Amino acid sequence: MPTTAIDPPGIEWQRVSPKYVTVCLVGWAAGNLLFTALLSLPLVFVLLGWWEWPPLWLAIAVPAAMLVLALWRLVLIPRQVRAIGYAERDDDLLIRRGIFFQRTMVVPYGRMQYVDVAVGPVERALGLCTLKLHTASPGTNALLPGLPAAEGARLREQLTARGEARLAGL
Repeated sequence: MPTTAIDPPGIEWQRVSPKYVTVCLVGWAAGNLLFTALLSLPLVFVLLGWWEWPPLWLAIAVPAAMLVLALWRLVLIPRQVRAIGYAERDDDLLIRRGIFFQRTMVVPYGRMQYVDVAVGPVERALGLCTLKLHTASPGTNALLPGLPAAEGARLREQLTARGEARLAGL
């Protein structure tokens, strides 16, 4: 359900690559596998008779709850990726993300200090990159993940040129 505060009228959002779902799934699998294994250790120790506490029901309930939360996150990942978008305007770049807690960030070209492109191993294998916009404010977390590598390079050059032009005009 679009809202005026999050989706300004007249904006055509560009979406990130659907391949970014794979990057998120790899991160999800690695993190949840390790965390669930650690939470399952008390269950293993209780079943082997090495520990008497926690009670068996608690030793089962904690990893089961983690598994349910992990599966819920798994269901949300594709929708979260589809919610990421960006739009280039004359004076600024808009970055949108979020399903439940939506956020639209406006980064003026004149405030950009530098533009960084980062590529992790999974992103590299899929031909993707993450664009990071750095401003004078340390609280700015302007990340645009899941861009095709060519689009990331184009945006880096274009945003840098626009930022320099706006900065020169100050």
